[in-house]
Amino acid sequence: MDSPWDENATQETSRDMEWSKISSEFTNVGYREGITAGKESALQEGFDTGFASVGAPFGRDLGFLRGMSSALVAFLISGVCHHAEKEPMLAEAREISAGLAVVRFTDIVPRDLEAEEHARQHIADEDTGMDENEELNDKRKMEGLEDMLSRLSAGALISGTDQTRPTIDDVRILERRLHALSAQLGLAVNRS
Repeated sequence: MDSPWDENATQETSRDMEWSKISSEFTNVGYREGITAGKESALQEGFDTGFASVGAPFGRDLGFLRGMSSALVAFLISGVCHHAEKEPMLAEAREISAGLAVVRFTDIVPRDLEAEEHARQHIADEDTGMDENEELNDKRKMEGLEDMLSRLSAGALISGTDQTRPTIDDVRILERRLHALSAQLGLAVNRS
């Protein structure tokens, strides 16, 4: 192919050069779009899997327990309940509710070590404009807001300043206590 700068260049040479340029640009755009679509597809698939197997079940279960404990507290406070042991039961229900109120989603879900490693590599490989410390600070700020929110609700009833975070085992213990309290009151727990 002749150079377009050649004095003897023909119109055909110019067309060929323009075609090569357009073809190259479309190839590059197609390549970028393919990579983006592939990343989005993998991301969506990962989200769908994580949501279905971890996020929704853990969130639903924790929400159910929180709702159940709040309902028991409300029942015991109301004039409907005339149980002889009402006051100790109310204290137990409030303690369970307070214990559940401070549980964060991140406290109870299994850690995704593969995702954590990928995130570390991604931060190291790319200049994201945000270093790992900023991301951790943002997460801590959000958790601080969650703590303030829990102190406004049943979490305010927790005595002391225990610095350890609850675990899934702690939640299971609270769940057993909640079921035992419900059974004492003769209430059926129906999880639909």
